Amino acid sequence: ESPKLGEAAIQINKRTMNKAVIVSYARTPIGKFRGSLSHLTAPQLGAAAITGALSRLETMPTIVEAYMGNVLSAGIGQAPCRQAVLGAGLPESTICNTINKVCASGMKSIMLAAQTIENNTHCSNNENPIAMLAGGMESMSNTPHYLPTSRSGVALGHAKLIDGIIHDGLWDPYDDVHMGICAEKCAAEYNISREDQDRYAIESYTRALEAIELGVFNDEIVAVEGPKKRGKSKDSPDMISTDEEPKLANLEKLPLLRAAFEKEGTVTAGNASSINDGASAVVVMDESQAIAMGLTPLARIRGYADAEGPPVQFTTAPSNAVPIAVGRAGMAMQDIEYHEINEAFSVVALANMLIMNLDMTKVNVFGGAVSLGHPIGMSGARIVGSLYQVLKRSDATVGCASICNGGGGASAIVLERLS
Repeated sequence: ESPKLGEAAIQINKRTMNKAVIVSYARTPIGKFRGSLSHLTAPQLGAAAITGALSRLETMPTIVEAYMGNVLSAGIGQAPCRQAVLGAGLPESTICNTINKVCASGMKSIMLAAQTIENNTHCSNNENPIAMLAGGMESMSNTPHYLPTSRSGVALGHAKLIDGIIHDGLWDPYDDVHMGICAEKCAAEYNISREDQDRYAIESYTRALEAIELGVFNDEIVAVEGPKKRGKSKDSPDMISTDEEPKLANLEKLPLLRAAFEKEGTVTAGNASSINDGASAVVVMDESQAIAMGLTPLARIRGYADAEGPPVQFTTAPSNAVPIAVGRAGMAMQDIEYHEINEAFSVVALANMLIMNLDMTKVNVFGGAVSLGHPIGMSGARIVGSLYQVLKRSDATVGCASICNGGGGASAIVLERLS
């Protein structure tokens, strides 16, 4: 009996679908808010990450299309991805797409690049190999304040400035609360205490500092030129090559910080992620085309998924996306050796580990957004690169990166390390 049309289409798709692989990854250092990278716009940071990723390729495929995540686009100028791509010196024929899925923007960009490769949208082959660029970029330091009444005019009284970071990046418009309030609700629902969150945050900082000391991030960071020296100095600007945030923390004082969102709350500035600047980029190709070019794929993208739920429960959305991505990879949860779960708040990692019954020693091995920082358009791509580093240094094969996003969503990607 002939299979149904839908089943036949699935069978054909499985036979003809290309295999998407990551052949290069690079990121800028993560700068603190109004810190060493604040003189650069998001597209300039994006251009630096793209240049770094491309410079690591032994032979250069044709970059046909680019997807770059960016959330806080006000004041940047039109088409941020286009600015980053042309800023990196790529041809004007490169197709450019700016992606905004809040904190999951960078990861969604990689998923879209993988889909484009898998479906062979650009009709490439081993004789004419192509590649996709994907990643994310954010300069939270340069996000402006808004004056919403300026067009209609203020007849009498005060005019209110709106903080673009909070309004467009950190505010839940559905319940009209800061996303930190959602984190507090999560902590209450899963009985996660202030002490639990502080211990987790201290561990995140400890892991990040150890990773920096061991040079774990040296392979992925591309140095960025710092601000010009003040005065009449003719000295060249310093090159920034280390994440700023981890070394700023006073871990002894972290448990003494006041709650940030509720008077008797558990979420503080110390156990939540910080506000930061940075960019990351990956190069995605079809596996056979990469090998034919003499390139060594780093990791195969085995599966990916999005999930959505109630906006107030965005904190636990990764626990919905991860099993779907794992299933699409043809695997079971126990096959996943390591996880990266973006630390929007310490409670996010703790709650998702609890729901998915994960071993903390296998999650965020080199620290996460609480300690390294969280440039929101960048982080989704950054944790994919971090996952590869964990797999490589642990001599492991399979891992999953996941990230929640405002509105109740999350994205997840399963990687299989190849080299």
